[in-house]
Amino acid sequence: MSLLLRLLTALSLALLVLLPVTGASVSAQSPDAPAADTSTLDYDAWDRAASAAEAMISGGIASTALLESRRADLVRWRAQFLAAETANGERIDTIQAQIDGLGPAPAEGETEPETIAARRAALEERLAEAQVPRLEANEAFNRANGLIAEIDAILTERQTEALLQLDPTPLNPVNWATALAALRDLVSAQTATTTARLSDPDHRAEIADNAPAILAMMLVGLVMVLRGRLFVARMGDRFLDSDQRRGRTFLGFIVSLGQLVLPVLGFSLMVGALAFSDLLNADGEALMAALLAMIAAVYTALWLGGRLFPDHEERPAAFDTEIALRAPMRRTVLFIGLLTGLSNFAQVVADLDIVPPAARGVLVVPVHIGLALLYWRLSGLLSRIRAPLSEAEGMGFTSGVLGISATALRVVAVIGPLLGLVGYINAGEAVMVPVAMTLFIFGLLTALQAVVRDLYALVFRTSHDAARAALLPVLVNFFLFLLAAPFLAVTWGVRPQRLGDLYVRVLEGFSIGETRITPGIVLAVILVFAAGLLLTRLLQGALKSTVLPRTKLDVGARNAVSAGVGYIGIALAALIAVTAAGIDLTALGFVVGALSVGIGFGLQNVISNFVSGIILLIERPISEGDWIEVAGTMGIVKDISVRSTTIETFDKTDVIVPNADFISGTVTNWTRGNTVGRVMINVGVAYGTDTRRVTQILQEIAESHEDVARFPEPGIDFMGFGADSLDFRVRVILKNINLFGDVRNELNHRIAERFAEEGIEIPFAQRDIWLRNPEALPGARPAADALEPVTIEVDTAPGPERSSDQ
Repeated sequence: MSLLLRLLTALSLALLVLLPVTGASVSAQSPDAPAADTSTLDYDAWDRAASAAEAMISGGIASTALLESRRADLVRWRAQFLAAETANGERIDTIQAQIDGLGPAPAEGETEPETIAARRAALEERLAEAQVPRLEANEAFNRANGLIAEIDAILTERQTEALLQLDPTPLNPVNWATALAALRDLVSAQTATTTARLSDPDHRAEIADNAPAILAMMLVGLVMVLRGRLFVARMGDRFLDSDQRRGRTFLGFIVSLGQLVLPVLGFSLMVGALAFSDLLNADGEALMAALLAMIAAVYTALWLGGRLFPDHEERPAAFDTEIALRAPMRRTVLFIGLLTGLSNFAQVVADLDIVPPAARGVLVVPVHIGLALLYWRLSGLLSRIRAPLSEAEGMGFTSGVLGISATALRVVAVIGPLLGLVGYINAGEAVMVPVAMTLFIFGLLTALQAVVRDLYALVFRTSHDAARAALLPVLVNFFLFLLAAPFLAVTWGVRPQRLGDLYVRVLEGFSIGETRITPGIVLAVILVFAAGLLLTRLLQGALKSTVLPRTKLDVGARNAVSAGVGYIGIALAALIAVTAAGIDLTALGFVVGALSVGIGFGLQNVISNFVSGIILLIERPISEGDWIEVAGTMGIVKDISVRSTTIETFDKTDVIVPNADFISGTVTNWTRGNTVGRVMINVGVAYGTDTRRVTQILQEIAESHEDVARFPEPGIDFMGFGADSLDFRVRVILKNINLFGDVRNELNHRIAERFAEEGIEIPFAQRDIWLRNPEALPGARPAADALEPVTIEVDTAPGPERSSDQ
């Protein structure tokens, strides 16, 4: 029961801590808000409250409840002092600005005009008076903070002592008789109370008057228990089995909550009817509340097991669990919920005044042993689920988490009961029950993952497979895990008040120099920067689609202008965001200066490429679409970013080249300024061919191509006498160098066809191969059988092919 109360307290605290944020925003707009009026602070009352807290701490005999009450008062005082620390902030800044306007104070031994000196003295006196409320609030805040820390230390020490308390062991048979006697006394006391009240005529008359309401509550509750879950299950099947359209998983999840809410609400009505009859004493009412909590735990486990491991094979299960393991998993989850509720019920019984301390272990430890057996079984099932996941691609993280969980459950299943059997019942309970609550929280988060993906598919109109691969559902689920962290902390014994202090500390932020960084400031920076970035992207889009196409700039210049606007916009957005949030950049100057040295060395190459990228965008030696060659790489420029340039080679491979290579190295730009370029083709003819006729033919072929420029006209060069041929070179200027490959290919075809028509032979190399010792070759005849030396001649001279074997 105490764990349930801690969780409820944490939930209430999570809702209440949002009120100061709302109040702060209202007080900033309303001059009548209490937080802005520091004159209402009663420091005499505060001194009395602080002195009482100090006396209570020094005495060391105050109860835990009294200390927590006193601590809550101190927290309220501290919040008022924190708000008062910002009092007169604008007035102080104004007076300080006036003093700074008078110039620096004269150094020792120097004087200044009497008028300025008098004015400076008056302003300094006003400044000291204006700072008094802030200084008083700061002193009181520090005192309150110290007292809260002292109370927290006492409460933590008591919590540790209670955790390590050694109770009578349940292994002692004497304690069994004590526990049975306590249970008999409890039943006898409740029976006597009920009999006495039924014997009272006035009470019977009151019950008779309330009989219609009691019967109605019992009847409605009974119907909801017997029929509510079945009705909701059938309705949920309609959503989940009818089709797999987007949104069905979300609707099925919402409807399935009725399987939990309706039966629990029905039992609540029945328990309420019994309480309405006023037949139970205080112990009986506590037991009925614990029984209701146990019933809620059972139905919660039943609902969660059905969501994680459905009995329909076509419905997806958590961790892709096979159908054979789903039923054992559902049963194990159900019994864990049952024993968790039973553990809470046994703890409530043990805490009753009628039950002696010796009976506590006998009532609680057997339930812990049952939980341990279920944890061991769950560990085995998780190991069986993990086996196929470890072999599946992309499931390594899930497999690792399941493996760690299985190992942790085995450890808890051994340690928890042993602690209880020895007598450390509180320590055993601090291990066994929080594990069950942790399993519930993680199970709920796992069930919500499919719901989040379905909502993503519904909102963005995409498929479930695409939603599974998207990043946004992962971020949302991670955020849900962060939201669950406070509840996990409370489950494992962290007091909700400590969580509230942590929340307050987070809201206070931290200071860098005279600048305080708070979550609100960080959020403001992010929102303003995001707005500036959005405006920058819109402006870039307008320039690309509307403004720049109407100018005479080429494509490269347009991209350079658009990129420059983007960089300037991002820089301005960052500057405006920091300034709008009220961050003093001068206070961060020292930090930035210190970091710049290390960043300069560590990111030297990155900064060099960044600067080179800016130079490329300004000077524009290359542009997107240019045909370039740099560092042995030739291709078309596809993209120029601040760090690198992407080149697409002619084999359709993207090459990322650092921008520094374009500034420090040699770059050949074949298409910069114009697309005119030269193509040279080497041709060889056989010896004896009329060289002037060959020159005339090549000239005619070059001039006849439509992509060859007429001016300058093509040129034919007789290069000289080669080893096998007379060598010529054709020089042509293309109108578009991008057609280099096509033009060269076509010219080669025309040269081959024309030479064939004119009877001009194109020579190829001739080689004679002599075998000095042919008999040494494998499989050759003995030398004695050889009639003459073997000579193999491969003649590749012009004319018909000929070969001879000698």
